[in-house]
Amino acid sequence: QVQLVESGGGLVQAGGSLRLSCAASGRAFDSYTMGWFRQASGKEREFVAAVSTVSWNKDYTDSVKGRFTISRDNVKNIVYLQMNTLKVEDTAVYYCAAQRAPGYNSGRREKLNYDYWGQGTQVTVSS
Repeated sequence: QVQLVESGGGLVQAGGSLRLSCAASGRAFDSYTMGWFRQASGKEREFVAAVSTVSWNKDYTDSVKGRFTISRDNVKNIVYLQMNTLKVEDTAVYYCAAQRAPGYNSGRREKLNYDYWGQGTQVTVSS
């Protein structure tokens, strides 16, 4: 069992930066692929980024490549999402999620593969 708690959301102007954190409690955090998803009002929850268990592999949806960076600290049991050059279209509730199987190689982008979810943190980017 893993519990996830996100923090770091807020209101920021376009072009600004935010860093989201997701603190995990429970066992074997380093055995989980970790992902960030977001859900804008009236839209489906979508994949943003994922990191493999020991940070060797990272993946991003095209719209955030070069602007967002996912990272994890397996000692502190935290996963981060550094968001730079924010755009109005990045406005959404951001969720972190953990999955053990099928794992990073085949399952990182599909939300149905994730076993545990945080409660979400709101990010609002104003123009």
